[in-house]
Amino acid sequence: MTIPPFKLEEFWKRYEFTAPYLLCCSDAESWTLQEILQLADLESKELWQSLNLGYTESPGLPILRKEIAKLYSQIDSSQVLTFAGAEEGIYCSMRTLIKPGDHVIVIDPCYQSLATLPESFGADITRLVLDYKKGWRLQLHEVQKAFRSDTKLLVLNYPHNPTGAVLEKEVLEGLIELARKSGAYIFCDEVYRYLEIDEAKRVPAIADAYEKGVSLNVMTKSFGLAGLRIGWLATQDMDFLQKIGSYKLYTSICNSAPSEILALIALRARDRILQRNREIMLANLNILDGFMQRHQTLLSWVRPQSGTMAVLELLIPVSVEKFAEELVEKVGVLIMPGSVFDLPGNFFRLGFGKKNMIKALDLFEQFLQNYGK
Repeated sequence: MTIPPFKLEEFWKRYEFTAPYLLCCSDAESWTLQEILQLADLESKELWQSLNLGYTESPGLPILRKEIAKLYSQIDSSQVLTFAGAEEGIYCSMRTLIKPGDHVIVIDPCYQSLATLPESFGADITRLVLDYKKGWRLQLHEVQKAFRSDTKLLVLNYPHNPTGAVLEKEVLEGLIELARKSGAYIFCDEVYRYLEIDEAKRVPAIADAYEKGVSLNVMTKSFGLAGLRIGWLATQDMDFLQKIGSYKLYTSICNSAPSEILALIALRARDRILQRNREIMLANLNILDGFMQRHQTLLSWVRPQSGTMAVLELLIPVSVEKFAEELVEKVGVLIMPGSVFDLPGNFFRLGFGKKNMIKALDLFEQFLQNYGK
């Protein structure tokens, strides 16, 4: 088994802690430790103050799993398994599910490991690439053509990274119908859930909607708490969850004790946390609307419907890789070329979940206006 280089993480490794302005971040504005502790209820505060820094339970702190289960309508705490971040959940799921020769359908572009791990484990992969000209919308008839009687898994990534597209309710229902016919699992990376711009367009979590659905989420993205490294899987399929739990014993074994308590505090205060993060995101999106209006001859986009990211197309006659390299070298602003996602064309990812987006966007705009002069 050979796992290819992780392009996105290699990109971050090169730039994340050296570029002054990150205009391509995928997470919401971070919180400080003090801010989170100030949100603690009495029980959580006592748990934090009396915390023993020993090993934790492998599935996750029971009251944390109970709090996570409240995010779903058909899931209880026994159907939740926590991980050290989302990537561990992806790895353990794919390692558990995939056997050589299994047929897997993956929607592209996506977070790389969602596609490369099944492929590395020997799966027969069918990639369905979202089309900019179709508004990045998933076409149900294309998925229908890709499905086979032996399809083992459909991999989704909604709300979508990096385009900000959402899944339409009718499409979700159609996907579940297709999966049921072949007995396929549906794995959905839902880490941008709760950042839908129009909350009425939020569809049910796949773990709620389908008996063989597996929902992945994490404290990193919508909650703005990447440093906690707490993620989870939710599913109604207890046999599958048991197998993943056994595989986790070969990876992290258990979570960080302080992180579990901090995640519990944050989830119990999730309305306040999400409200603040949404306010930042929506204010920045309003600024981006004006920015895109001013530069219609230089840039184009499909306005995102969710998340903290947008995909922009660079219309000037230069490769986006060259443009991005000059941008970070000359003014210290980092954007992410679409090639990091294997996205063909002159596209790049721009993030709008951070408070400092305004300053970074102003520097970007100056560079764009003067480029080539």
